[in-house]
Amino acid sequence: MFFRPIRTAARCVSVFSLVVFCLTGRAADFSPEGLEFFEKKIRPVLADKCYKCHSTQSDKVKGGLLLDSRDALRKGGESGPALVPGKPEESLLIKAIHYEDDELQMPPKEQLTDGQIKDFEAWIKMGAPDPRKGVEVAAAKPIYDFDKEKKFWSYQPVKDAVPPKVRSVAWVKSPIDSFILAKLEAKGLTPSRPADKRTLLRRATYDLTGLPPTPAEMDAFLNDRSPQAFEKVIDRLLASPAYGAQWGRHWLDVVRYADTSGCNSDYPVPAAYKYRNWVIDAFNRDKPYHEFLREQIAGDLLSAADPQDRFEKVIATGYLAIARRFGSRNNEFHLTIEDTIDNVGKAMLGLSVSCARCHDHKFDPIPTRDYYALYGIFSSTRYAFPGTEIYKFPKDMVPLTTNAVEAGELFRKQLELATLDDRLEDLKREKRALTPRKDPKTNLVADASVAIDGNDEKVLKGEKVAPRIALDGEGQAKAKGMGRLPEKSKRTLEEVKDELEEVEIKLRQREAKALVFNKAYAVSEGKPANARIQRKGEPNNLGDEAPRGFLQILGGQTLQHGNNSGRDELAGWICDARNPLTARVMVNRIWQHHFGKGIVQSPNDFGVRGKAPTHPELLDYLATRFVENGWSIKALHKRIMLSQVYQLSCEDNAKNSLADVNNELLWKFNRRRLSAEEIRDSVLTVSGSLDRTMAGPHPFSPDNEYKFTQHKPFYAVYSTDKRSIYLMQQRIKKQPFLEVFDGADPNATTADRPLSTTAIQALFMLNAPFMHEQADKLAVRVGMAFPEESHRIEHAYRLALGRFPSREEMRWGQEYLQQGRDSLKESGTPGEQLQRGALASYMRVLLSSNEFLFIE
Repeated sequence: MFFRPIRTAARCVSVFSLVVFCLTGRAADFSPEGLEFFEKKIRPVLADKCYKCHSTQSDKVKGGLLLDSRDALRKGGESGPALVPGKPEESLLIKAIHYEDDELQMPPKEQLTDGQIKDFEAWIKMGAPDPRKGVEVAAAKPIYDFDKEKKFWSYQPVKDAVPPKVRSVAWVKSPIDSFILAKLEAKGLTPSRPADKRTLLRRATYDLTGLPPTPAEMDAFLNDRSPQAFEKVIDRLLASPAYGAQWGRHWLDVVRYADTSGCNSDYPVPAAYKYRNWVIDAFNRDKPYHEFLREQIAGDLLSAADPQDRFEKVIATGYLAIARRFGSRNNEFHLTIEDTIDNVGKAMLGLSVSCARCHDHKFDPIPTRDYYALYGIFSSTRYAFPGTEIYKFPKDMVPLTTNAVEAGELFRKQLELATLDDRLEDLKREKRALTPRKDPKTNLVADASVAIDGNDEKVLKGEKVAPRIALDGEGQAKAKGMGRLPEKSKRTLEEVKDELEEVEIKLRQREAKALVFNKAYAVSEGKPANARIQRKGEPNNLGDEAPRGFLQILGGQTLQHGNNSGRDELAGWICDARNPLTARVMVNRIWQHHFGKGIVQSPNDFGVRGKAPTHPELLDYLATRFVENGWSIKALHKRIMLSQVYQLSCEDNAKNSLADVNNELLWKFNRRRLSAEEIRDSVLTVSGSLDRTMAGPHPFSPDNEYKFTQHKPFYAVYSTDKRSIYLMQQRIKKQPFLEVFDGADPNATTADRPLSTTAIQALFMLNAPFMHEQADKLAVRVGMAFPEESHRIEHAYRLALGRFPSREEMRWGQEYLQQGRDSLKESGTPGEQLQRGALASYMRVLLSSNEFLFIE
């Protein structure tokens, strides 16, 4: 990265300092996410744009500045630092890459893309994390000693650990307890007392269903004195349809589910809901986890028992189809494949595989060749096309029909729309080229042989532009040359206008004929071929071919047959019981959602930069049982929840807190706040408004009405009383409620949601129209149930908090209601509305209380 020639030597010296920053922290001080961001987003740009002039491999280092190591960046060049970690707005580097100053532009020949600029801003904002040590040779490739690397804990085979012996044998309810208690006893710590039954039922009900227990359920559990009382509760909750909605949401976090594509215009994907509902059904049916994964990767390639089974397996591959799209054209599709590999690696294997896209992984034994071995599998796959502002119509959707004629008709119509839309854009381009324009400086009519807007303007300046993408008969993308001036049209402007009008009419006629076929946003087989390594991650800088296959550290298998994409074999490698990662990663996720954090507290990273397990033997014990029990997730829930450690109270202990401040050893249960979905669903439940039935598609407009652009992207929020898992999930604009309460980011995998406590949240619970509406419904519900005020307060407590109010709470409630009626009366509220208004106000207080919002 270097600069245009400038006028003074002093200016020259200062310019070179723009890429220098004072980084006093060590690499170990940065989060794994920050370092991964550097590896994926920053290092490749530095290597591609900067190292030529600012590395130890440069013939002449410009300005005395080296950028190929952290120490060199900290030292700076001839002018010292001009980057402020954490403050991009104060960093001259950002000003330079924004081209805000004619004399301060970097790189000089080609400005960074908008995405790259945003990446540098984000990188600086997070403190400019940089793991590089010493001098880095850009062309060097590390050689992994795989025998040595396999000694790392997560690459070791899963071992069936024997529960350790403990002194307090009577405390142990389950082998799980022995693993926990052994470490507590070794530290001289004592577990907290068991939770009371009310607390335990509320905890279990939320954990498994995401909803509060009803008063009737609470009474039944409190009155059941049998030793199997809690086990019966677990069985009942696991059999509830609400279970799939709760645990399906956890999985959708990990796989970054969204109802929109994520491109510039964030195009809607109406059929995405079918995958969402498939996930919910899979959890409710307790689909074995290895089959659950296999169908998402290669469902369309697996045998099916009947047509319905085949349709469901096709829908399952919506997991791959929902990979994020970038830009407005398909020429950035390599980023969609990167997003796929990134998610498969983290979600299923707990590895940051995509860090090897531009160079061999700096921490884990994943060479670039392995990345492109996987890349070839997915580039041999045809993804459903959602539509963009350039090509507006969905394409390559998979028909859910056994009728070959219907399937062929769907593909034909999709192709016809895409072809007409492509022709329309070409004609508009030709029309612009033939339309005379006035030069803004001379006010004279300019030569109309070339177009002076968009990419054409860049072409005239001699700049490189992205290739145009067309769709051929097989739905595969092909680049059309666009790196030269367009040839002068041999037709007249009127002739072009006539054809343009004709194509527009045809397009409108085809749009009017709705594609009524039942179809899935899924994947299908493309043209099988190995990928070539993209040097520095650049798709136009190709190296050697990488045979399709799996990661060497996990066996390094290559395809046994090359006549399809290889997704079926990939699914087999991932789901092999001998794979040391797959079962461990899922067991850890389930443990995480029961205890608030995993045995491995970096759920998406079981690599070197991740955190080591706090109880490695317990993790392997559970993983072994998981596989032995047919990969049953419900059986694993039950095993965990019947343990003594799950049933502990949140009661604090000064001695324990001093020795284990973060409760790593689980001497008590971790109190947690409800998730965004749990808060909303709970409010709807206690108000009596929740519609528990499964939702279908969102109320999208017909495909032919999609007119979205990057300046006017898709955005839709609509009212619904369905569970929150069914809310519209957009990538560019978050659903407002979920944004306020820390919902998952659908742009990337969310392994562990961040938790914030803000004034906005408190204000929302008291003042938002949604809360006023639901509090009023709750007031009507308790008011209709009982005429006496004391009984109304009791009923509200039981619905919202699962208990009766204390004597003092009853007195407070009655005083509040009286003050509320007096206040409303003074404000002129009619007499018949005083009781309802005061009661609704009191309900908002209960619903915004910590006891309602937290689980113990």
